[in-house]
Amino acid sequence: MNTKEAIMTRRSIRNYTERVVEKEVIEQLLEAAVYAPTATFDQPWLFGVIQDKGLLKRISDECKASFLRQLGNSEGMQQYRERLENPEFNIFYNAGTLILICYSAGMGAAPEIDCCLAAENLMLMARELGLGTCWIGFANIWLNTQEGKKALGLPEEVKVVAPIIVGYPAEEPPVRERNKPVVLFWK
Repeated sequence: MNTKEAIMTRRSIRNYTERVVEKEVIEQLLEAAVYAPTATFDQPWLFGVIQDKGLLKRISDECKASFLRQLGNSEGMQQYRERLENPEFNIFYNAGTLILICYSAGMGAAPEIDCCLAAENLMLMARELGLGTCWIGFANIWLNTQEGKKALGLPEEVKVVAPIIVGYPAEEPPVRERNKPVVLFWK
């Protein structure tokens, strides 16, 4: 698979097989991540890998409860309420691996952007290796609380930027049409 094909066919996967992602494969993903561009070559990223099913379930449950508490009456987010209230719904879609891309306060000129770039590299490498990924935005709220950090043993100054699930896809979602680029100017 070439780079263009990986970019054009990468999708957010929300259905995984039970097959465990091997340590050597995860190491390849992390290696790809650290080759991302970074502001002033700071390389601020830190990684956490969780493959413990019990811990993943606990994190999912805590994240759902935390998100629901903050949801309130926000009209735009009500579409998620029923799913998040369902005790059977797992925000990680039962994927067996969660990779957290984080940074520590004071690291780098633009650490959040650097972590996002690392996340894209990781997701494209996963596609190349036949894996699926999905960035789970619901997870950030709880993972960045004192309780969430304590549960994972993260220092207070660490911020989780990109919680990405990884696994072997049980299905391939169809390619969806993308909007054409909107060019504001070309001088």
